[in-house]
Amino acid sequence: VQLQASGGGLVQAGGSLRLSCAASGRIYSSSIMAWFRQAPGKEREFVAGIRWSRDYAYYGNSVKGRFTISKNNAGNTVYLQMNSLKPEDTAVYYCGRGSTVTTMATSFGNWGQGTLVTVSS
Repeated sequence: VQLQASGGGLVQAGGSLRLSCAASGRIYSSSIMAWFRQAPGKEREFVAGIRWSRDYAYYGNSVKGRFTISKNNAGNTVYLQMNSLKPEDTAVYYCGRGSTVTTMATSFGNWGQGTLVTVSS
């Protein structure tokens, strides 16, 4: 399966953005779909994950209460609604597919190109 993230852009602090991750090909029901982000000079950081077959979602501590992950199974798409954005949220955001409920980037693959989110102060 190939994943393509979109929806990034420039936004002021306190603003909102909605990212989309479109999958081409079948996503198995056992899959975990997740969003990660990577700022310049930093490691890839877990943002949010969701079970493809259930409505179970989990979040990184830095985004809890501000970001919401959701999915459209019929449309093979995963979303990330980002509210109350902060300058420290600036990064390239990637979506990935895995098979384990984990926050480790090494457990996910099928990384797409990513989409850049820039939050100005």
